[in-house]
Amino acid sequence: MKIESVDFFYFSIPEVLDIGDGSQDALLVRVRAGGYEGWGECEAAPLPSIAAFVCPMSHSACKPVMASVLDQPLNDIADIARINRLVRRNSFDLLQADHTLSGIDVALWDLLGKRHNEPVYRLLGYERAYAKTAYASVLFGDTPEETGAKARAIRAAGFRAAKFGWGPFGLGEVTVDEAHVRQAHAGLGDDIAMLIDAGTVWGDDVTAAIARLPVLAECKAGWLEEPFVSGALDAYAALAQAANARSDFRVRLAGGEGTHDAFMARHLIDHGGISFVQIDTGRIGGITTAHEVAQYARPLGVTYVNHTFTTPLALSASLQPFAGIESDVICEYPIDASALAQHFANETLAVDGTGQVHIPDRPGIGMTPNLDAIRPYLVPVEITVKGKLLYRTPEL
Repeated sequence: MKIESVDFFYFSIPEVLDIGDGSQDALLVRVRAGGYEGWGECEAAPLPSIAAFVCPMSHSACKPVMASVLDQPLNDIADIARINRLVRRNSFDLLQADHTLSGIDVALWDLLGKRHNEPVYRLLGYERAYAKTAYASVLFGDTPEETGAKARAIRAAGFRAAKFGWGPFGLGEVTVDEAHVRQAHAGLGDDIAMLIDAGTVWGDDVTAAIARLPVLAECKAGWLEEPFVSGALDAYAALAQAANARSDFRVRLAGGEGTHDAFMARHLIDHGGISFVQIDTGRIGGITTAHEVAQYARPLGVTYVNHTFTTPLALSASLQPFAGIESDVICEYPIDASALAQHFANETLAVDGTGQVHIPDRPGIGMTPNLDAIRPYLVPVEITVKGKLLYRTPEL
């Protein structure tokens, strides 16, 4: 069969706020081939991602993504890998291409899984999918007291781990951050793992990050996530060395959600001293590239973790690349998502009574968009160049 169509659908809540919540809009991808339909999601600004699919060619290494996807044969997983490589080669200088490719790649795996009546994780070679311990992923409160209240609610909900990130953390005085961390720890209790996400707030300022290590060690934080931007390898390595040198408690580093190819992720592992590599299938190039990173990290003793702060569809896609790795047991689970994200899929990925998430044992990624529920959030898009219509939102 051949890829007949690739369609994009831009959704958004009525008012998008200036907060670190990626669930406020979404870019859904639909691929059709051979009578089958696959769905994927890009974790990126929707409009430029659509534009990357249809934009006029600038030169031989800056072609629209559609030039490498439409009419391509799609019969087995080797075809998905080939299409993935083709997009990267032909759209090398189109920087949004990796994000656009990510949603397409997920949809291709979903479609092929439906054709073969197998979950994606089995197509990836895993015999079974292991349940993952969900960590409740939330933003820090505006005040330490708000953070403490969120922590208590997470404990009451039965989670075994929680991550607090972004918000005011790292933007002000060290004492304020210390208060947030202590309130989070007190609200969770000693028996629930606490994780901290700095959201790249310090750029490459190692001194600022080191100043927060004592309170993280005091409260036994499981990791400090993304203290720096993904490319700041020297800063990551220096902070890892400082953390390892502590005699009281070693705070391990996590990072990788900002990587958009396998090389960036591997560099963080090889040169940044991270202990957890966090990959977003909607950014890195889809399930194909995410699985490559999971396999690379495994023999090096680095734990693979999904990054997901959007919809259940994206969550299921993000679990497939490491579903069969028994030792990688933790997964991100957003609990403060927007109304759009909450109603995005027909199926649910609920946390069970033991705090675990079970990967769907259904064909493809096992999730389908709830079109009736999300249709009111649809943002119509038209892209016209020199009077020629390049793209119009298709029928949903």
